[in-house]
Amino acid sequence: MASQSFIAVVGSANVDLTTFHDAFPKPGETIFGKSFDLGFGGKGANQAVAARLCGANVAMVAKVGNDLFGPATIKNFEAQGIDASRVGIAEGVSSGVAPIFVDREGQNRIIVVKGANDLLAPEDVDAAEALLRKANAIVLQFEIPLRTVYHAVEFAKRTAIPCIVNPAPALPVDFARLRGVDYFIPNESEAETITGMPVDTAGDAKQCAQFLMEQGVKRVVITRGEHGCLLANEEGTGLVPPFQVASVDTTGAGDAFIGSFAVFLGEGRPEKEALRRASLYAALSTTKVGTQKSFWSRTEFEKEWQKRSASV
Repeated sequence: MASQSFIAVVGSANVDLTTFHDAFPKPGETIFGKSFDLGFGGKGANQAVAARLCGANVAMVAKVGNDLFGPATIKNFEAQGIDASRVGIAEGVSSGVAPIFVDREGQNRIIVVKGANDLLAPEDVDAAEALLRKANAIVLQFEIPLRTVYHAVEFAKRTAIPCIVNPAPALPVDFARLRGVDYFIPNESEAETITGMPVDTAGDAKQCAQFLMEQGVKRVVITRGEHGCLLANEEGTGLVPPFQVASVDTTGAGDAFIGSFAVFLGEGRPEKEALRRASLYAALSTTKVGTQKSFWSRTEFEKEWQKRSASV
């Protein structure tokens, strides 16, 4: 049986404000939406919750605002069983929020207001050192300042802790500061934005991944939605096929992939099995509405995994 892992997430915490609609309004136009959902989100928080639901011990390093959403976000972490001792409250700024618009096909458009997330500093990483040193993996995203991401990467390298960087949302990066990252995991659009290379086909994804490895990251995984994902490492490249599901809302699927992958890898599972499992976990999250509320428990997941594995 796989051993329990401990995942430390240094990243964002938002409140998601999700509107479901049949058509996006034109400039100056007001339309009626079909329904509305409010929930806890943020890429960092989502990945932490996914990791926790997958059975890991999880700690969060983050900042929230001194508003209605801040204390509620911390309580949500605690209710999920996530260590929130290093989630600070910043005075004079809002918590991060993310208005999300989901169309009839389940595709989403998201506007992120970073708020307190933009105040998470390298000093906060240093203050959490004792906690971070216990981790099997440190997980990072780009909804916090890049200087903080780089500082955490340097800490992980110095302490020989595996590091996963999810460059979302995509920003220009200093690859010299990311050398030695164990896993660099963008989706297709993020990979294209960061490299300037097209990522429309499997061949494009392979070339892009090889370019990213040449910049000094150890392994690249490019997630490709309904087309699965591509892994590039020192042995070459390979495709991980997708799982077919009845998708209703793709919001948070990428975070479900990252959080679950960190857990499966931290448990000592082979790399390709960890990716295959993460692909299923992410796909299953799209069968429910919302972000964190759509993530499956480990027990639910294992039942589906056994069913799918048996049918292959």
